[in-house]
Amino acid sequence: MSEDMKAVRLAPIQFQAAPLRAKIIESMRRAIERGNLQPGDRLVEKDLCEQLGVSRTSLREALRELEAEGIVAQLGARGLTVVKISRRDAENIYRIRADIEALIFEQFLGLADAAALSQADALCENIIAAYKGGDFVAIVDAKRAFYEFVCGVANNRIAHELLNRLTLRTAQLRSKSVVREERQNQSIEEIRALKRALLARDVDAAREAARSHVGNAAKSALPFVEDTPDDG
Repeated sequence: MSEDMKAVRLAPIQFQAAPLRAKIIESMRRAIERGNLQPGDRLVEKDLCEQLGVSRTSLREALRELEAEGIVAQLGARGLTVVKISRRDAENIYRIRADIEALIFEQFLGLADAAALSQADALCENIIAAYKGGDFVAIVDAKRAFYEFVCGVANNRIAHELLNRLTLRTAQLRSKSVVREERQNQSIEEIRALKRALLARDVDAAREAARSHVGNAAKSALPFVEDTPDDG
């Protein structure tokens, strides 16, 4: 195995009903989201095939889609690598995220019944527990479950897809900023504010809580952006 991939651990693909390409893409996204694959990491086909237990043909199909999404890119002699985000892109992503999250919580409250509110309450508590534990992967997984549920109730598949892509692009920043104790404590209070707004069915407060959470996440994460040519 190449030196570039020795520290990377990807779970073998389980061959079930879903298209193999989709499973490979999901596995790669999870690895990036959780910090197992870092920006600038070189992606070696042979090593990825061995870890995932898939053919090069299937892997290449998945990598082409990730490249089209701007998640990975060909960088000269280094070959295919995980893309580093520019400051300009990061700033825009957080602005867009704030708008999307404000929208989905408004839509959620328009459609949520008592059971949905109870489930949202429980999922918020899972996020808070993950922050208290200081486990980055647990935080990522808890927030993923929460937003998947909220977008499902809101009946907004497009918003869910966009949020997944946007958060993936800023994964490198989140992995550094989220685990800081100051940011963890701040995030807990922000999630509690969001939970209170949802349980009170207060649309304006929910929208404001969402914007505040994303805005503070941006302030915490942007200092970790490395200078890139895209920054001009």
